Amino acid sequence: MTKDGASRIPVTAAVLAGGRSLRMGIDKTLLPVEGEPLITRVVDSANSVCAHTVVVTNRPEALEDVDLPAGVRVLQDAVAYQGPLGGLATALEHAEDEWVLALAADMPWLRPELVRALWEARDGAQVVIPVGPKGSEPLLALYHTSCLPAARAVLDSGRRRLVAILPAVKVVEVPVESLRNFDPELRSLINVNTPEELAEVRATKGPEGEEVASSVRLSVIEVGTRKARGMPSERPITVVLNDVEIATIQSTPTDLEEMAVGFLVSEGLLTDRDSLGAINVDHKRGHVYVTSDEGVPEDFRYRERYVTAGCGKGVTFASVGHAAGIEPVVSDMRIDSETLYDLMGQMARAAAAYRDTGGMHSCALGRDGIVTILREDVGRHNALDKVLGRAWLDRKDTVGAVLLTTGRVSYEMAVKAAKARVPVVVSRTAVTDLAAEIGARVGITIVGYARGGKLVVYTNPERIVSEEDEDS
Repeated sequence: MTKDGASRIPVTAAVLAGGRSLRMGIDKTLLPVEGEPLITRVVDSANSVCAHTVVVTNRPEALEDVDLPAGVRVLQDAVAYQGPLGGLATALEHAEDEWVLALAADMPWLRPELVRALWEARDGAQVVIPVGPKGSEPLLALYHTSCLPAARAVLDSGRRRLVAILPAVKVVEVPVESLRNFDPELRSLINVNTPEELAEVRATKGPEGEEVASSVRLSVIEVGTRKARGMPSERPITVVLNDVEIATIQSTPTDLEEMAVGFLVSEGLLTDRDSLGAINVDHKRGHVYVTSDEGVPEDFRYRERYVTAGCGKGVTFASVGHAAGIEPVVSDMRIDSETLYDLMGQMARAAAAYRDTGGMHSCALGRDGIVTILREDVGRHNALDKVLGRAWLDRKDTVGAVLLTTGRVSYEMAVKAAKARVPVVVSRTAVTDLAAEIGARVGITIVGYARGGKLVVYTNPERIVSEEDEDS
């Protein structure tokens, strides 16, 4: 019996802790909320309504000091790092009941009444899943143990998304709006992916329906001017290609389709535009799902990368030696310095996010004296990926274009430009020695410190001409 006198439903709650809850730099499931670890809150909520509870993780040692309720079992995935679907398969195999409630380990406000509503909606289904405007909620759903063969078949195919099993089983969809009768603010669906979301959860009151504290929008007031200024945004964004997680990138959460595609193109994982399938962005969970007829290299299925906003290294280029195989960029392009300055000015004038926050990088593509694509991000690599991704999606040729950036030109920036066959790269700031080495090797003209009426040409200076050159 539960504390309100209702019987527990014959369901095994599976709290899917995984092994990679590290997007905030530490294991977020162990962070305290109202004095107890986040995962403990989830387990307690599940245990209050379900007959049995298990925690499925790839890192059972991380839970050794966590005070879980008596009777809660900890299961380790048979095959590590198979995502939530791998955790669900483990739970389905070891469940003590015919039904399993899949729960993310970072959902602190689960309401038992909502779980009971899903239970009552079974109606002969194998899966009961809430569905809202942003799609299905597979990490707060009921799965019958008969789903195990479908889960294994999807995993064997190399995919790891929970929703990939739905076409093979009978599904009852429950509109999330109908669940407001049991959870008026749908707080049960809240999960914690960022420090901001954690702060908001910590600012709310308990799960018994008390008033929720409103979130606070911060602004920085410049001393003296009293001018309000916005704050740059960054979020962990996971790029998923054909259901394989490629990397998690700290990025400004705009133009994410372009960033994901540009990143994959720069990494050599997308090469054929005609093979591209769909691009779907899950803004709630911070995932970009890309499908393509091009396969994912086998070693990427068991590798994870975390790329910071500031200077994250790519997946495939780990050293300068990896740039050795890039074919030289051959171009008879000539451009005068005044045109370069004008292009940099066009980029600066169009950089709205920088004017609002003062903390964003801009990248742009210029052709025939006109900036044709401009994107901004907290990370200069991300801004570049967004530009190159937009050009690739639109089938715009980057050969013969000028790449402009407000950020430092590092070796990876030079490699990305070389792979895009861009002959001229211009920055308003520094160029690293490795970037200059790569530029000289692959035939790119790299220009730095394009500001204050001056510029420094580090490599292949013959492409840059001045009025004096033209007059002579």
